[in-house]
Amino acid sequence: QVQLVESGGGLVQPGGSLRLSCAASGRIFSINDMGWYRQGPGKQRELVAGITRGGSANYADSVKGRFTISRDNAKNTVYLQMNSLKPEDTAVYYCNADVIAPGRTRAYRYWGQGTQVTVSS
Repeated sequence: QVQLVESGGGLVQPGGSLRLSCAASGRIFSINDMGWYRQGPGKQRELVAGITRGGSANYADSVKGRFTISRDNAKNTVYLQMNSLKPEDTAVYYCNADVIAPGRTRAYRYWGQGTQVTVSS
C-alpha cells in the first residue's frame, strides 16, 4: 500500500558527510510525522531525528549540531543531512512515516528497508 525507499547510505571517513533521502509512495492522503532511526551493531534501534508536517524537529542528543532533518511535503520525502560523522554513527538507518490513507482518519506508521552507513578510515 505504501512504500518507503531510502537512498544515500555508504562508506565515509570520519569527519565526512552524507545525505540520506526517503521517499514515500502509494496510497497516501497525507503524512504526519516522519523520522529516522538507526540500529548499530549489537545495539537496539534508536531515534535519530523526527520532524512534524509543519517542520518542527527533534534530535537525539548524540547528533545535535551535526545532523539536520528536513522534508518536502510535496514530494512525500524526508532527508537527513549528516555532517562531522563519527565511527559511532555506523549503523543501519531506517526512515519512518505516519501515513493517513485516502478515506481514513488514523495514521499508520510505515518503515523503510534500511540503508547502511559506515564511518571508517
